[in-house]
Amino acid sequence: MQKEVNIGNIKIGNKPFVFIGGPCVIEGEDITLQIAENLKNITSRLNIPLIFKSSYDKANRTSLRSFRGLGIEEGLDILSKVKDRIGIPVLTDVHTAHEAELAARVVDVLQVPALLSRQTDLLVACGKTGKPVNIKKGQFMSPHDIQFAIEKIESTGNLSIMVTERGTSFGYNTLINDFRAIPIMKGFGYPVIFDATHSVQKPGGAVGRSAGEPDFIFPLSRAAVAIGVDGVFMEVHVDPAKALCDGENSVTIDHLYSYLEVLKRIEESI
Repeated sequence: MQKEVNIGNIKIGNKPFVFIGGPCVIEGEDITLQIAENLKNITSRLNIPLIFKSSYDKANRTSLRSFRGLGIEEGLDILSKVKDRIGIPVLTDVHTAHEAELAARVVDVLQVPALLSRQTDLLVACGKTGKPVNIKKGQFMSPHDIQFAIEKIESTGNLSIMVTERGTSFGYNTLINDFRAIPIMKGFGYPVIFDATHSVQKPGGAVGRSAGEPDFIFPLSRAAVAIGVDGVFMEVHVDPAKALCDGENSVTIDHLYSYLEVLKRIEESI
């Protein structure tokens, strides 16, 4: 039987799907609060539960010259303002055991990045905080192997776990989705999230940075909801062309309402 994960008054698992969204990286206080408020307005109109996501540090950028973020202190302060002023739960990436301890004081969900999804010390540290943990399945990892990452968190007594499908490496600079991964991972008993925007990323596909194929975000999202995911994750920006990270695989906030409206209708029909 699939477990439910409770985040405030949001229950993740079974219907309805939760929407996890926000800019890839925290670029500043004003734009972060603006995006969060817009997301709340859109999801409230559709009665879709919302968790805001953004990162204080993108530690795995392709190039040293790429923008990484504002750092943990300023970033967590801005995420705290999103919680308090906008009134929505927040999620962020952590990269080390120490970061997990610090972030857990502020955020509602800790996220283990895909490239760190086998790091035992990080997974255990996240579990020990008692916060819900979202594990992003590594691009190099089979859906069957996510069970071992799950077990590392379970070993701490923390059973508030989600796992995220975000594509699998297919040759150089390309990711593909094998949608068998969703029922396989749901078989481990925890909610499964579909990361629609990172799934269309082309890692290192541009010179010194990643590229993307945003035209596929919506079709892949529709397929994932039809299969029965428990949540949809999208990176959202007011102007993806000017985003400081992952703009080429982000959704323009002006398009989001129509996307989510269709996804909601699909879920209600199955």
